[in-house]
Amino acid sequence: MAISLLGLWGSKAQAEEEKGGAKRILPGIFIESISLEGKTAGEAKAEVERYVSEVLSKKVISLLSIDGNKIDITPAEIGLRWSNTEIAEEAAGIGQTGNVVARYKAAKDLQYENKVFHMEFEVDREQIRQILEQQCAVFNVEARDATLSRVDGSFVINEGQTGKVVDVEASTQLIYDYFNSDWNEGEGGSIELIVSVDEPKGTREELGKVKDILGTFTTSYRTSGSARSANVANGCALINGTTLYPGDEFSTCKAITPFTSENGYYMAASYLNGQVVDSLGGGICQVSTTLYNAVLLSELDVTERHNHSMIVTYVDPSADAAIAESSGKDFKFINNTQAPLYIEGVTTDDKHITFTIYGVETRDSGHQVRYESEVVSTTYPDTEVIHVNESLPLGSVSVQSAHIGYKANLWKIVTENGKEVSREQINSSSYKVTPRTATVGVATSDPNAYNQIMAAIATNSIDHVKNVAAALAAGEVPPPTVLPADPAAGQPIEGGAVPADPGAAAAPPEAGAPVSPPQEPAAAVSPEEAPAE
Repeated sequence: MAISLLGLWGSKAQAEEEKGGAKRILPGIFIESISLEGKTAGEAKAEVERYVSEVLSKKVISLLSIDGNKIDITPAEIGLRWSNTEIAEEAAGIGQTGNVVARYKAAKDLQYENKVFHMEFEVDREQIRQILEQQCAVFNVEARDATLSRVDGSFVINEGQTGKVVDVEASTQLIYDYFNSDWNEGEGGSIELIVSVDEPKGTREELGKVKDILGTFTTSYRTSGSARSANVANGCALINGTTLYPGDEFSTCKAITPFTSENGYYMAASYLNGQVVDSLGGGICQVSTTLYNAVLLSELDVTERHNHSMIVTYVDPSADAAIAESSGKDFKFINNTQAPLYIEGVTTDDKHITFTIYGVETRDSGHQVRYESEVVSTTYPDTEVIHVNESLPLGSVSVQSAHIGYKANLWKIVTENGKEVSREQINSSSYKVTPRTATVGVATSDPNAYNQIMAAIATNSIDHVKNVAAALAAGEVPPPTVLPADPAAGQPIEGGAVPADPGAAAAPPEAGAPVSPPQEPAAAVSPEEAPAE
């Protein structure tokens, strides 16, 4: 009787298969909660795909971020797709292979226990990452180190702030894994994102120890114009109040740039390619130079320093520190002490700039340090250069001073209880020699005057050209033009001194003259490297 029933079942199943033209999935077979009974493999796959797109993709998943904040997303926003689609074919194959006994047994088993296939999913990592970066970034809290400030001559401690930032890479992986293992696709869900905590530097105890002056240095800019003076004061203010922790590196350029009017800078004289030009931030190198000398006296580690292309007058040769944003010149140093440092920058009404570095003094009371500038060689300009400008009116003469060339070394001398114990070369600097130059206007409708100014230019004497130009502009008879003998190469011009035009470089002090303590410079009007160089 059992054999007869089995035969009848087999004949019936075969007839249904032949009638439908394709194998139909037996009752009791599911993908998740979706019954596949009577469907072909293709129909089953389409049904599940429709369930994914119309139901699962619209579920709401909450991403729990920082301090109770959250964002809601749908699986569709991160590219949800059903990945193990082959289970539709497996479902269709149950009870469809083997002899009639095996097929009958498979069908009977389904009457007692359903066969349920489980779905697997894929999501797009890049879409997850973009959502986290774009939508969760607003909840990030950046760490803020504790800092010092000075009010009425006393230090004030400003508490820091713990940083909290969504770890984008770790959270991306977390979300990806969630949809492959933990997601109950019948419901929404929530995922607590991974947050990195960044503790701030500085405690009240360690900042409270910062009281000692490690080094201080002052330069003067008394003869600077209003624009240059404003640039020096602005750069000083941008550095003032810096707290630097042990091991941290200070970048002057990072602290004071960009050189824009919005950042408080004005057009003033600068060095650029051996010429004096106006640029935003002109004069800023006096700020970096003054700070450099305070750093040297504090005996901090200097990691980057450049000399100017031409000599400056507010410090001795080799005691300068030039910066230039576009050419990558910077002045940097590291806090190599075991305590925080505080940098105070001050400018005064009588145009002096002072940097003072505070910390915890660990050097013996008998320990003293000073720096000496040694001029190794001096090169004087041996010619003058005159540029003709056809667009400027006759009588116009613009002069740029000559600059003496120098090679110089800076020495660090350490004494203990008044006795010299070490002498170390700190740097070596070379400064370009540049001739005195003039730009002369020759535009005129008077051919005779034109010939006279051109004859004066041919002498290559700027002073003679100035005299002739002045006379012609005043309608007077110009002085006669006589071709002078060339000065001996390498000899001082004009009695051995560079002309005292604005921006001229004063002669340096004798070798061995101390850089510290600072002395009033002869003139503080020399421009520096152009910030935009």
